[in-house]
Amino acid sequence: MVHTIPMDTVELGTTGYPKSLAEIPGAPKKLWMRGVWPAAGTKRLAVVGSRALSSYGREACHKLISGLAGYPISIISGLALGTDAEAHRAALKAGLHTIAVPGSGLGDSAIYPRTNVGLAKDILKADGLLLSEHPEDYKPAAYDFPSRNRIMVGLADAILVIEAGEKSGTLITARLAHEYNRDLLCVPHRIGDPHGFGANLFIRLGAGLVAESSHILEALGIDPRAEGARADIKLEGNERIIYELLDEPVPKDELIRASRLTPSDALSALVMLELKGVLKEEFGAWRRT
Repeated sequence: MVHTIPMDTVELGTTGYPKSLAEIPGAPKKLWMRGVWPAAGTKRLAVVGSRALSSYGREACHKLISGLAGYPISIISGLALGTDAEAHRAALKAGLHTIAVPGSGLGDSAIYPRTNVGLAKDILKADGLLLSEHPEDYKPAAYDFPSRNRIMVGLADAILVIEAGEKSGTLITARLAHEYNRDLLCVPHRIGDPHGFGANLFIRLGAGLVAESSHILEALGIDPRAEGARADIKLEGNERIIYELLDEPVPKDELIRASRLTPSDALSALVMLELKGVLKEEFGAWRRT
């Protein structure tokens, strides 16, 4: 259960308080924490967007985050419905550290929204972190959600906007990115798509356009070609069989035959390898990333 993870606190100006957060205007005087901070040197990417996430936004969120697997990156979001929850889930699937910053306290009976208590528990099980400026039993008010966004932006090295409508609260987060001198990255949308109003506007105003995971790595200053940039990803059983066959791009049918696995087992391994960000399909063939 979530309650088995102890609660810690840290105060502004003391050892352990995040340096980047301490530098923002109105930094929280005290933080409540449950879980584990990312390792030293880990880059932090805040992922934000609409609560009413479109299917395009969901697919983009999972695809981009899965491509970060193995790199020293922590995914920050707000544990809310829609984009936040999908970002945390995508991070967990990719084996990435993730930080959830809800508008509530972190007590078992207070975590909000209640539908994501199970997700909060999964984050803690995976050695992620829950973080709040409120006491553990604090129940959130409407104004607490824009307020918590400053914590997410303050912690982050860059902010990724998946999608944002014309009246989305994500627009506030994007403005904070500018005020705090953080890189703002946006997923482009089709012309006229109401879900893409914010992202398309910010791209026009100079935000970084993100169409693939390598664009995020570039913004975070990670060279995927550099030695040691990517940690070893553990591959087991069928995953390793498939991976070792791909010294060069191979069409799917040919790959299945060469693996001598059943089609079902081979396809399951391909899906897991793609989620881990080590393979992708391009021009009808699978290849290593």
